[in-house]
Amino acid sequence: MNVAAKSGGSRQLGTWARRAFVAAACLVLAGCNFDLGGEAKYPVPRQKPGSRVQYEQEAGVFGEGGIFGPDLPQDQGGGGIGVNNLLWRASLDTVSFMPLVSADPFGGVIITDWYTPPSAPDERFKVNIYILGRALRADGIRASVFRQQIRGSTWVDAPVALNTATDLENAILTRARQMRLAGSQ
Repeated sequence: MNVAAKSGGSRQLGTWARRAFVAAACLVLAGCNFDLGGEAKYPVPRQKPGSRVQYEQEAGVFGEGGIFGPDLPQDQGGGGIGVNNLLWRASLDTVSFMPLVSADPFGGVIITDWYTPPSAPDERFKVNIYILGRALRADGIRASVFRQQIRGSTWVDAPVALNTATDLENAILTRARQMRLAGSQ
């Protein structure tokens, strides 16, 4: 068994462990009360025994519309995420074969981990995708592609074809358009 095959399994396990840790941390933070002083937000009223107290209904744990905010029409970018919902989903869909290191829907940044194609075990790729706004436009997305080749026992940076990032951006835009058409039918 070669070294790349051995490290691939542990790298995948590490990726899942990181994802599980981030998910657990988000759940813990969601349950925290960050109000560190001042007047109590929900004062407990004094009541007579046997009487019922009624409170105003809150919008939810994460405010109006939940964690992603109120639903917006697809033309406006959809959801409460900080970037265009279609570009976000199309980007994740396009690079779904690569392991993710980070995905920030509010900042519009997707960072993948290194991916080694089965057809070329001596090279690996990494992608950074930046969604720049809430409009579904060609200039609303930027991609950076990095490539490395193995030399001996170390990975060395290698040049990437000039059109690779543009081809990736075009694939994401095409997928976003397909999603918009499928949603409007």
